[in-house]
Amino acid sequence: MSASPTRGRFVWHELMTSDPSAAQDFYGHVVGWSTSQWGDGPEPYTMWMAGQTPIGGLMAVPEEAKKMGAPPKWLAYVEVPDVDATVNDAVALGATVLAPAQSVPDVGRFAVMQDPQGATFAAITSANPMTDEGDPQPLEFSWHELTANELDGAVGFYEKLFGWEKKGEFDMGPMGAYHMYGRDRFTYGGMMKKTADMPAPYWLHYVRVDSADAAADRAQKAGGTLILGPMEVPGGDRVAVMVDPQGATFAVHSKAAP
Repeated sequence: MSASPTRGRFVWHELMTSDPSAAQDFYGHVVGWSTSQWGDGPEPYTMWMAGQTPIGGLMAVPEEAKKMGAPPKWLAYVEVPDVDATVNDAVALGATVLAPAQSVPDVGRFAVMQDPQGATFAAITSANPMTDEGDPQPLEFSWHELTANELDGAVGFYEKLFGWEKKGEFDMGPMGAYHMYGRDRFTYGGMMKKTADMPAPYWLHYVRVDSADAAADRAQKAGGTLILGPMEVPGGDRVAVMVDPQGATFAVHSKAAP
């Protein structure tokens, strides 16, 4: 768990879906991403592009995962100095390994895990040096929200694993506290305790768009389902939470007018 200038950064977001072609059309229309192919093997990897910047990937749900009943979902990758050491640390803290550490040439070494409460995440040690961290730009992921069974346990797990620190908190009334976390000057997202009507513990990732309201409208017209919002959040930004036509949950976020 050594300190590192890259430890704890969200660096990649991957959609595993039942229909990659349909998902490519949906997110291209709703969010504005284009795609690019990486690799020249029999199954090249499709990358989401924010302009000229690759920000994530798209692939079919792996057969083994499909046999285990894994639904379409988004998975975020967090940078660490040594993914094997991180896996050992995570297991010692109560996590479960879903995909053991494996290497991809010119990409890095990664592993997929569930935290002690059941939310899925990935850790990666990139093969190439990280660029300097900056504020999220349009079409990039701008907020990462964890819904947990037990908030203090979730906060403690990720603080120990990734070095995240508390950046603020606000009271949501009957829903309890909303814990904001990050590192250095960056706030990455929030964590909260799930209510009885929420699904099992999960990570929800927000994409920055021009208008959350317009994106929500585009999503519904393209076959997506709106489950929350569009609404204003503290600070004046607007968000909406949706499910894409294949069943993966995602959210959009637009900044408040200056």
